[in-house]
Amino acid sequence: FLPDTSFPADRVESVQEDSKDFSLFPPQIQNMTSTVNLLESYDKRNLELIRRSFAELQEKLEEYIGETGILSISKPKVVQINGDLSSSYVYGCWGKDSKPDPGYESMYFYGGSSSTIYGRYYQLYSDYEKLILRSYFKRYSLGNDKGNNYIVHGNAMYYQAYSPLRMGKVNLTSLQLEYRVITEASERFSYSFINDQFLDFAADEKGLWVIYASEQSNGKLIVGKINENFLDIEERHTTSVYKVHATNAFMACGVLYVTRSVDLTTDEIFYAYDTQTSEEKYLNVPFQKFRDQYSYLDYNPTDQKLYMYNSGYYVSYDVRFNKE
Repeated sequence: FLPDTSFPADRVESVQEDSKDFSLFPPQIQNMTSTVNLLESYDKRNLELIRRSFAELQEKLEEYIGETGILSISKPKVVQINGDLSSSYVYGCWGKDSKPDPGYESMYFYGGSSSTIYGRYYQLYSDYEKLILRSYFKRYSLGNDKGNNYIVHGNAMYYQAYSPLRMGKVNLTSLQLEYRVITEASERFSYSFINDQFLDFAADEKGLWVIYASEQSNGKLIVGKINENFLDIEERHTTSVYKVHATNAFMACGVLYVTRSVDLTTDEIFYAYDTQTSEEKYLNVPFQKFRDQYSYLDYNPTDQKLYMYNSGYYVSYDVRFNKE
């Protein structure tokens, strides 16, 4: 077979990724990563080969990252302003499915709004090029979402529903909705940069999580592992960090990482909680911000990137892990 002679926008991103320094990873993973990046340039007839190579790479990365912590965060990559071309849409989300169904590995999602308390429209894009061109294949509204805490995982969007406060799940194919109340979750505690963010969803190599605080925890962060089949919490971990002191939080390989503001141009990962060992650590991993306040930050295990929605712009970061 011959390579596709076209050069789409999503391939530009892949070439940029090819230049990323993988020296911190073992040679086997470096070679596998290069193979997956190369396969991205070929036509769709090789999609099954890409999937197999991607699955093998994910398995090796899970084994490796499980023994590491975050060493550093790259400089921000500012992609472009949001899909609605609105600078007033300072609240929003964007990213990729963290556990994509076959055929949807390249899909992106976006939703933006000028407020945290009104329902917004969400848009799905088949690949990076369609995201850049703002050419979506599906657009939908939930109507009962509140806050700014969405994630797409396993062809479903998880979000915070209100009246009452509860976890919401919408199937992206059928748009069927499911709900589950977390009885102890409180509406008193949100992140320092954003109001109404009481349930924050995250995904990593270990699965799907929800981050919140309760009256019983005195406002300290709790991370719960979600059973995707029953939309229920199967394990809980209470940390020693107050939610109102954090700007955001995300999961990576079973570890909760919490961020806080340093100054107008810098945030830092200052705390980590390992859900496997219950070990807590205080860290100092700074990263630059495109603009001062951001409303969304999530890690995606499929490409080991952080996705940030910052003042209406799509921003991403590469994450470097280090052997301990």
